[in-house]
Amino acid sequence: MDRRDSIKSIMLGSIGFGVLFEGCSTGVSSEEVKKAISKFQYGRTKKELAYDKKLFSVKCFNDKELKTIKQLCNLILPPNEFGSIEDAEVPELIEFMAKDIPSYEAPIKEGLSLLNEVSNKKHQKSFFECEENQQKTFLNEMAYPDPELSSSEQKKEVKWFSLMRNLTMTGYYTSKVGIEELGYVGNTPNVWDGVPQDVLDQYGLSYDKDWIDKCIDQSKRNDTAVWDEEGNLIT
Repeated sequence: MDRRDSIKSIMLGSIGFGVLFEGCSTGVSSEEVKKAISKFQYGRTKKELAYDKKLFSVKCFNDKELKTIKQLCNLILPPNEFGSIEDAEVPELIEFMAKDIPSYEAPIKEGLSLLNEVSNKKHQKSFFECEENQQKTFLNEMAYPDPELSSSEQKKEVKWFSLMRNLTMTGYYTSKVGIEELGYVGNTPNVWDGVPQDVLDQYGLSYDKDWIDKCIDQSKRNDTAVWDEEGNLIT
């Protein structure tokens, strides 16, 4: 099992739980963020819509930060035949999350600043401008910390990378392309013909044949139920 398969396995195991700009031409614009998030308007109260509008009206990351986030996410989870972090709109999600949960903004910005500080010191250029192998060298030091150290002893950059990795994975594997890659289909109709016979025998019970013929018709198991305006079942 390769690294991506391992990640998919972990995500499948936890998918039942609740799920965790103004840019240049290569970044992410605030309109793209609004478009990506606002298309999910169903079930929104007026108060929630007003809150979303407030978040869309402010800017969290600048152009350079957005480009770095986009590059970072692509390094954490490179594109494959199913899609990419751009297809999954992960940068837009991280931008939105940083505005929705203010405690994310400062740590993310500090980590991005640290990346540029280290890359400028070693290569005299920003992290985004570095070669991919140089970028991976920085990230590997954060991704594979000393297992002998406790979490309280880990450096800030290790915790920051963990946050960015979690946001990237959550954003991708809860998107349409990510769910397709997982092969997760959710609840689907199947054949059910009542309580198993051995269980009925255990309690000395049985079905009435007339009732079974009337209520269990597998030929209609994929039909969608329809009700009239008064709540009466039509089909």
